[in-house]
Amino acid sequence: MKAGAVLATNTSSLKLEDLRTVLSKPERLVGIHFFNPVAMMPLVEVVAAEGADPAAVQAACAFVKQIDKLPLPVKSEPGFLVNAVLAPYMLAAMRAVDEGVSPATVDEAMLAFGMPMGPIELVDTVGLDIAMAAGKQLAGGAEAPRCLIERVDKSLLGKKSGQGFYDWSSGKADKAAAGNVPDGLAQRLVMPLIDRVEKLVTDGVVADAELADAGVIFGTGFAPFTGGPMHFRHGQG
Repeated sequence: MKAGAVLATNTSSLKLEDLRTVLSKPERLVGIHFFNPVAMMPLVEVVAAEGADPAAVQAACAFVKQIDKLPLPVKSEPGFLVNAVLAPYMLAAMRAVDEGVSPATVDEAMLAFGMPMGPIELVDTVGLDIAMAAGKQLAGGAEAPRCLIERVDKSLLGKKSGQGFYDWSSGKADKAAAGNVPDGLAQRLVMPLIDRVEKLVTDGVVADAELADAGVIFGTGFAPFTGGPMHFRHGQG
């Protein structure tokens, strides 16, 4: 490759610091992390590891703008911004299923809150095995939910296997009717996500609260009317 080429990885979890050890100029490696489905998702995380060349990061951001996407500069930490905040949210949703709330009811609570997809359907779409692996890395050592372990043990891995929390044999989630949504369920499930966003801002993984809000809205579909998780928290007092 020519000396000025942008050298980038699309990894969502591997540390850039580990990947770049074989490079003669490790500071050249940056992350350009797209989200699925790429055609629909406007956000791209541009990841800078410790000691990254600012010119390489700038070139990566310029490339992302050139293809009409929104670059979000983040530091190289597990999950970066978007996956790091989704992990505790999906964990809380599956804990509710462990407690006896039906998957459809959990999803209905978050759809009513303004999310584009419920967290249980999201887990099925991501893949239960992927959710299990990501959880080990991003959940701070928390034990995996029982409902997740049981399905993974039976190779019920979600949409890709045809069955997870929902039946996907028709190509879309076949959901039973949702039950009555318990009071405060949506607030309870969204709080771990908001707490993680606040910590990532405090730790400097993303530069400020406004960028974090934009990143979580465009990267996860977080209820746009709230202005984003940090704006929502401050508005709630």
